[in-house]
Amino acid sequence: MSAAQQTPPLLVIIIMKQEQKNLIILFFTLVVVMLGFGMIIPIIPFFIESFGASGSSLGMLMASFAVMQFLFAPVWGSLSDRYGRKRFLVIGALGNGIAMLFFGLSSELWMLFASRALSGILSSATLPTAMAYISDSTSDENRGGGMGVVGAAMGMGMVLGPGLGGWLAGSSLSTPFFVAAALSVVAMIFVLVVLPESLPKEKRTSTEGKIQGPQFDEMGKALFSPIGILLVMAFLLSFGLTNFEAVFGLFSLEKHGYGPQRVGTVLTVIGLTSVLMQGVLTGPLTKRWGDVNLLRLSLVGSAIGFVFMLMANSFVTVLITVSVFVISNSLLRPVVSSLTSKRSTSGQGMAMGLNNSFMSLGRIAGPLWAGFIFDVNYNYPYISGSIIMLVGYIVSLIWLSKDIAPQAEISPQPVSD
Repeated sequence: MSAAQQTPPLLVIIIMKQEQKNLIILFFTLVVVMLGFGMIIPIIPFFIESFGASGSSLGMLMASFAVMQFLFAPVWGSLSDRYGRKRFLVIGALGNGIAMLFFGLSSELWMLFASRALSGILSSATLPTAMAYISDSTSDENRGGGMGVVGAAMGMGMVLGPGLGGWLAGSSLSTPFFVAAALSVVAMIFVLVVLPESLPKEKRTSTEGKIQGPQFDEMGKALFSPIGILLVMAFLLSFGLTNFEAVFGLFSLEKHGYGPQRVGTVLTVIGLTSVLMQGVLTGPLTKRWGDVNLLRLSLVGSAIGFVFMLMANSFVTVLITVSVFVISNSLLRPVVSSLTSKRSTSGQGMAMGLNNSFMSLGRIAGPLWAGFIFDVNYNYPYISGSIIMLVGYIVSLIWLSKDIAPQAEISPQPVSD
């Protein structure tokens, strides 16, 4: 008789209920954080334009945030394997609040860059730690749906945040940043008071040895590990997505003449669609079709969605075509994260940190490219985004097997000869 069969049914029910409770608490915590994040997304392009900056400057501003995420996300993930998840969720929420406050108070362009860099350093603790928290709290079977909790929280922030941010920006472009700072403090308090620790002391990694900084060696090794192709996919989907996100505000202004309120409304539709897809359908769809099949379908749908957005010529068609893109794209991140978690043989925090690092590489290259090519022609970022998603689909067909068993371990310390 297996261990699972020997487990008393009542104990199984209690464990399942505790897992669900923790996920619900984490979901609402992330919603508060992402609400503040969503509020500023439609404002940043107009904020930086008020300083006389171009698409290239916007791309560099977005990339500066991603550079810091790239450098620090694996550090936070590794630290959470060593010291537990809760304290680093606190650091992420508080750090984001401080950075938002500084951004709203900025009066020169260099201050915007400094604030975004600070936000990247501190808020990068949130996402890999949250994904590791979910890995601690869910079974393999429910991992895809659990990762969908993160996506749903992000989507919820995009549902409520952009519309609220656009409305608040009517009086001052700085106001949404101050409100976002306050919400981050609320999230920090909620984590401290309500959220339980998911990683008990006996399951934490050794505290001996120094913490690895930017894990360039480990990233190289990881590319040849069981999760290597998934890290490549994380980069590609992030690069393609930032071709949409980085310049959408300026694209909407240039092509359609939209201001912060209209951009906020469009992003609200994006968030609502994303919540429905990730929060409700990610789990059932992955169980029905499998992670790999769903990944491939989403890549093709995202490529088609980019092209459709270029054809929109009214507010209604903008909403429809953007929804087509989001329906496909919203499934990519939780599916890739779920596959990475399942096929990792190292600590979940480190695996999620590596996943986030490769996504950060995409968020560095994507905005830089989108900003540069936007100044050439405002349609080009979306054309290139479609191409990148098709490349990702081809990569998945050639190298991503539907059944990959873990074969090698990614060690958090360099292996000596």
